[in-house]
Amino acid sequence: MHHASADAASRCARRGVGQHPRVPLIERSTFQPWPLLRGPHAQTCWPTLLRRPGPVDAQAELIPTPDGDILENEWWRGPALAQRVAILSHGLEGSSRGKYVIGLARVLRAAGWDVLARNFRGCGPGGMNRAFRLYHSGETDDLATVVAWAAERYECIVLAGFSAGGNQTLRYLGQVSDAVSPRVAAAVAFSVPCDLGSSSRRLETAENRIYLVRFMKRLREKIRAKEAQFPGKLELRGLDKMRTFWEFDDRFTAPMFGFGNAAGYYEQASSAPWLERIRVPTLLVNAADDPFLTPPCQPVDAALANPALFLEMPAHGGHVGFVGSDGYWSDHRALAWCEEVTGAPRWRGAANAAKAAG
Repeated sequence: MHHASADAASRCARRGVGQHPRVPLIERSTFQPWPLLRGPHAQTCWPTLLRRPGPVDAQAELIPTPDGDILENEWWRGPALAQRVAILSHGLEGSSRGKYVIGLARVLRAAGWDVLARNFRGCGPGGMNRAFRLYHSGETDDLATVVAWAAERYECIVLAGFSAGGNQTLRYLGQVSDAVSPRVAAAVAFSVPCDLGSSSRRLETAENRIYLVRFMKRLREKIRAKEAQFPGKLELRGLDKMRTFWEFDDRFTAPMFGFGNAAGYYEQASSAPWLERIRVPTLLVNAADDPFLTPPCQPVDAALANPALFLEMPAHGGHVGFVGSDGYWSDHRALAWCEEVTGAPRWRGAANAAKAAG
């Protein structure tokens, strides 16, 4: 396991990536699957079907975008004035109400973090967004908007993303690179399809058909809702016959965001080409048995080349699974990483001082 040895507090003010011991590949993951759930599909399906994270007790927060839309987010805030916040990004066709989002939010909140769970456009509990555009798996403008909003209110920010939200998070950090706000101290991402093209093809295999059918059903519903909102702007002919991401993205996603076609979208929206430019201490956890991922989604070379990128590849875990005998390991792994990098005691002290002064 990796252990920080430098002054962790200084990394929130200006990340001292070079101060980390060089452990790019965390070869001995602490994750041990629940013995009854060792298989990748069992790990993947169990949380979706049977996880019970508790009631949603978050508060709504609307953040305006530069193009006139509204981003729908949900807050978990504590009674004390916290100085640190975690921004959570869900997966494809998920939301801030996702079980894995709520689970991580509760763990972070119990440790003294405020948590902002953001929704991609058209995914929030309030329904469809106002603008014509939706989102894609590599979209970073909206994350940048939320980060800028948080940087005006918090001393310390960490980013956490799952699957497509993890791809957005990693791509964002690579794009902004050294220009990222000094208040962004750390990031963690789970089950990330760093190479969107090969991952989309992997989901077309027979063993993954059940997942693809579920995703496509939701995507078709999303397009129909957007067409009802903006009549005549989308061509729905053949929508019901689409069975793959490639068909869907070639018809809808790529034209909506100016990628030309699906191949161009996958190439340009993948986070893999940006990983070597990340400068914030970032932990990427991709299970070796993840049924959604391919070898290009396990960026060993990028981790070896970039002192800020740490890659952990547990043998088991499935896709956004990580169900252990004592609960959901990924929640506690994320918390441990964020507190290790940011130096949690300092921020607890800052919060207590602010409360006393107020």
